[in-house]
Parts: sequence; structure tokens; C-alpha cells
Amino acid sequence: MIRVLLVDDQPLIRGGFRALLDAEDDIEVIGEAADGRAGVELAARHRPDVALVDIQMPVLDGIDTTRRIATDPDLAGVRVVILTNYGLDEYVFAALRAGATGFLVKDIEPADMVQAVRVAARGDALLSPTITRRLIGEFVARAPRAEPVPGLDVLTRREREVVALVARGLSNDEIAAHMVISPTTAKTHVSRAMGKLGARDRAQLVVFAYESGLVTPRGPAS
Repeated sequence: MIRVLLVDDQPLIRGGFRALLDAEDDIEVIGEAADGRAGVELAARHRPDVALVDIQMPVLDGIDTTRRIATDPDLAGVRVVILTNYGLDEYVFAALRAGATGFLVKDIEPADMVQAVRVAARGDALLSPTITRRLIGEFVARAPRAEPVPGLDVLTRREREVVALVARGLSNDEIAAHMVISPTTAKTHVSRAMGKLGARDRAQLVVFAYESGLVTPRGPAS
């Protein structure tokens, strides 16, 4: 059973998402919060698999909510998915940097919302190749990090290649086919790269790949 926490200051949004998700046999909404601080408290109490978090809320916004959940070792298993009305914007990118697994626009089709929750629960990033290109093209170049990015020298050549493919939006199976290795080996390379870089999930690998220069919006870095 996938356990979901809803964090949004709009009761109608929370009610609609609850009705949609609770109708699925494999998904259960275990709590609702109307602001980020309450959302963090409920996450600590219930340890959901997925937290759907609004980007703009009173008391504590979605970015700080994400950061508090992502940096709490006790909540390492909670996948934060950002909800936004506006699509890709600088707040979404800041949330991804803070540790979000991905983001969804609130007018998403119901079936796509359900599938997105399942994808997030598996630990996969909700970032399509198209979204990745827009994300990086619009924000990485003009929004440098305050803290340094880990050096590429911590990765083996194979791990760099895998991270670059993750940044292009490839799944483990697609990486395996591209590199002519087994899906299990591809998954191992991804996991090792995440560990070396301190990345919470694949979304943070994407951010690292572009910010480090391993990949550029036009292609692999030379």
C-alpha cells in the first residue's frame, strides 16, 4: 500500500486529491495539512511514502517544507512531489534542489496523477526529457548554487556516463540498453553515483549533472 500525505492550503484541492487517490486499491491518503509546518509534523508522525506538497503555502512554503523533510534522516523514505498551478518556474527548480523528487501541475489528468504517485513511490523522478531540457535551459545557467557542487572526480567513468543518461531522462532499462549492460547493473551504477554525490534521488542527479557541467542543454559536456 502506498501511503500519501497531502499538504496544500486549499481544502478543495486536498479533497479532490483525497477522493481520487483513496479510490485506488494500492493507495491510501494518511493525512492532510493546510500549511508546510503542519505537513512536516505529519510527515514525521506518519512516515508516508509520498508527500504531495503545494509550492506556495502560508507559515512554511513548499521549498522549506521539502528541505526539512529531505534533510531529516528519519524521513529518508519520504518522496516529496511539488504541486504547482504554474508549471515550470524558479520555485519548482528551488524545490528540486531542496530534495523534491519532481513536480506536478494541479490540472493534471486524474489517471496521470495516480500514475505519478506510483512512480514517485518507486523512487523514480517525475522529470521527462522535455521538462529536463526546459528546467536546465531556463534556470541552471542563471541560478548558481550558493554551495559548491561535488566534483566529478568522485565518480568513475562508467558512473559519469550513467548520470549523464539519467539527466537525459532515461530509465534504468533504457540506460541498460544504451550501455549494453543488465538493468540490475544500471541500477547499481545509479545507486552508487547517488551515494557518492549525496543525492536523495534521480531528480537530484539530474540537477547535479547540469550544474557540474557533465551535461549541457545542448549535449554532453566535452
